[in-house]
Amino acid sequence: MGLPDSKQSFVMGTVQTPVGPVPQVSASLDFMDHWGVFKARWGVGRMNYTVEPGLYALGHPDSKTPVLVTANYKLTFDTLRRCLPDLDVWILVLNTEGINVWCAAGKGTFGTEELVRRIKSSRLEEVVSHRQVILPQLSGPGIAAYQISKLSGFKAVFGPITASDIKTFLDKGCKADPEMRQKTFSLSERTVLIPVELTGALKPSLLIIPLLFILGGLGNQAGYWDNALHFGVLAVIAFLGSLLAGAVLTPIFLPWLPGRAFSVKGLFAGLIVAAVFLLVQSIDLGVWSGRFYSLAWLLLIPGVSAFLAMNFTGASTYTSLSGVKKEMRYAVPLEGAAVLFGLALWIVSRYAA
Repeated sequence: MGLPDSKQSFVMGTVQTPVGPVPQVSASLDFMDHWGVFKARWGVGRMNYTVEPGLYALGHPDSKTPVLVTANYKLTFDTLRRCLPDLDVWILVLNTEGINVWCAAGKGTFGTEELVRRIKSSRLEEVVSHRQVILPQLSGPGIAAYQISKLSGFKAVFGPITASDIKTFLDKGCKADPEMRQKTFSLSERTVLIPVELTGALKPSLLIIPLLFILGGLGNQAGYWDNALHFGVLAVIAFLGSLLAGAVLTPIFLPWLPGRAFSVKGLFAGLIVAAVFLLVQSIDLGVWSGRFYSLAWLLLIPGVSAFLAMNFTGASTYTSLSGVKKEMRYAVPLEGAAVLFGLALWIVSRYAA
């Protein structure tokens, strides 16, 4: 370990220090940075979107400049530097294996040992005259601040929740206002999570969609291809509606959907989509085929939607690990049963009179 490679694409130069040339970065993101963020949001190369760990210079820092600590997930790194225009700071990047600060702290990769190791390997005590590092508040679960001082000689100070408040935090002498300690989960913060979750849901859909089309051809109402082009296409539309309900509508309308559990919120979003899907069709509920068909999609769409909605528990600000485990114990079996029973009813409706 030592200083990071200065030939990384986002590095604009170097700053000379007593330990050698430290890679220099800018607060402005170029096209490739924005393109990388876009791809990461959609899950393309997400786990390989990293920055080499070590010490970086933002602007033209000196020996008295603050040291900010962050993760080596490049989206996190880019968010931090973008929020610090016109500031000169040192950025110490930990090896979190390409995971953001909050998740890495929970996993242990953004932890006390890694921070102490990176302080020593970067020879930070030779670069700055002060003995203080500023950590993201969300790194708290992985950091034992009292051990940092004992093991490295540097005092660990927790900064604000969001990078956008760092400048104000520094201007106030590294003191955070109460609102800087509160984690929000606003509409924009929820919406930005949709692409990667939607992409993850679309991958198995490449197998599910053709299967639904093939199964839609079964039945005695008409010929196989006529059935497939009608019932198969409708099944694909219904399935895509369940993805919309669970991965798009649930995070957008999260505060207003009934229930506390994310699976329950996804269930209601799915019921709404299922109701709309059935209402736009002319279904004869006077015959068993119509009843089976309607009940099938009232189980299938909410079942898939509820399952997808649970993916957002790890990104929310008010769920706990024990609560999520408890929810999964009862919700996943029910969701699986609803999907399997609904699929059976849908096939049966193809043959019922």
